[in-house]
Amino acid sequence: MIRLNCDYLEGAHPNILARLMKTNYDQTIPYGFDEITESAKDKIKKACDCENGEVFFLVGGTQTNATMLDFILRNGEGVIAADTGHISVHEAGAVEYCGHKVITIPEVNGKLDPRAVKEYLKSFYADATWFHMASPGAIYISHPSEYGTLYTAQELKELREICDFYDMQLYLDGARIGYALASEGNDVTLPIIAKYCHSFCIGGTKIGAMFGEAAVFTRKKQAKNFITFIKQHGALLAKGRMLGIQFDELFENDLYLKLGAQANKLAMKIKKAFFEKGYELYVDSYTNQQFFLVTDEKLKEISQKVLVDDWGPMGEDKHLIRVTTSWATTEEMADALIELL
Repeated sequence: MIRLNCDYLEGAHPNILARLMKTNYDQTIPYGFDEITESAKDKIKKACDCENGEVFFLVGGTQTNATMLDFILRNGEGVIAADTGHISVHEAGAVEYCGHKVITIPEVNGKLDPRAVKEYLKSFYADATWFHMASPGAIYISHPSEYGTLYTAQELKELREICDFYDMQLYLDGARIGYALASEGNDVTLPIIAKYCHSFCIGGTKIGAMFGEAAVFTRKKQAKNFITFIKQHGALLAKGRMLGIQFDELFENDLYLKLGAQANKLAMKIKKAFFEKGYELYVDSYTNQQFFLVTDEKLKEISQKVLVDDWGPMGEDKHLIRVTTSWATTEEMADALIELL
């Protein structure tokens, strides 16, 4: 069975495994205070053109989003997200478990429209009883979105201006950011993200690492006592160098971008084949996640040999499927799916 339903099915890139083996018997300071982890932090800050920032490594995506947002938000504050946003749908209410309401706004191609956010906030504070409700303290976006779509630099700028006006923070979930950065048509770079976002994360789990995410604060003073917060949320790894090594390798010789580009290349090949064979695209994505409408019969046929993600029925005799390539997907895997079309 070939699996194209997810981008964290494989283990880790060989460079990471080799480095872990090479340093296996080295004795290092725990909790991420070792020299290797410091090297990884420096590489990330340099890549983000954010020398005055602060970088931390956490064990997983949900822990990172929940810990970051709980740290950012004050008691009684909520976070604005698209109704399809990851924290809204696929994180088991982790943010709300921390005591912060996720305030959802209808998505547009999987994204938050700055105009809709502005209209919501205007309406919220026009209500004379707003102080009885969870006040929006942050805006959450993911790049790419849950549907593989991309924010533009202009959209980030507009969202930051909204945050500045309402004294809010802009947080970007970059669990798949490597695929976004390597995507054709993308005009958002890590320095641009660092310019407009107060904080963000850079994913490792879905892009070549065995596990782990990098949390970035664009100003060091924003991160005071954050490591204590990480521990309180169960996301601090005692053997911190295990995370540091992975990101030190990912940010060496542009490996992170190369892995994203390889996955995107195969995703575009699959997208082209679906389109040429008359299948309907659900959304125009240029990243490693592709969405198509297929008949029930075709889904059953495909699933005999290739596992894709079934996102549920879409009208009569149609299913929305997600095909996801990863850093480790091969041409042979993509061709096997294309043959079945």
